[in-house]
Amino acid sequence: MQVRFEGFPEEKIMDTTTLRGAYRALLDAAAMVAGADDLTVAAGEWNAEQILAHVSIVNAVTIAAAGTVSSGANTTYDNRMALDAWTIDRVIAAGGGNAGLRDRIRAQGEALCALAEHALSETELDTAVPTLLLSAGTVLVDQLVPLRDLIAGLADVELPGHTAQLLALLPDTTPAPVPA
Repeated sequence: MQVRFEGFPEEKIMDTTTLRGAYRALLDAAAMVAGADDLTVAAGEWNAEQILAHVSIVNAVTIAAAGTVSSGANTTYDNRMALDAWTIDRVIAAGGGNAGLRDRIRAQGEALCALAEHALSETELDTAVPTLLLSAGTVLVDQLVPLRDLIAGLADVELPGHTAQLLALLPDTTPAPVPA
């Protein structure tokens, strides 16, 4: 059911088609993994719930940055909490495992898309946000990044990367070659 608020603009400020598709692909992959047996988790890698909790935290940080920018206040963007094992475990417990985390991510994606499409102005989307992004202990970004690029980065890098990570957990179902 779509809820329409009176006066809610029909025109989109930011096109979120790619972001919505990235969320859909991630959620489809998470559902496939949830229904699979014999998942393969390499030593030192995250399981499906840890991946989903990480994505949920990244979403929350992104929504918080967007909300802070829309309030006229200064903000920063820092993904270190999304890499913290204790925080990830806490989000898994609060989220209710794979199914609950999928529901949370779906709702967060809708909220972020609504903000980007209808609530944030072009000026707000162009706001430079001091950004620190780490992955596996390596600094990937330590500079000012426009809010719109942080949102687009979810669609272009973050969500597709974690979709691939989820799919890599599935057992290899390729049949062995038949000897000639």
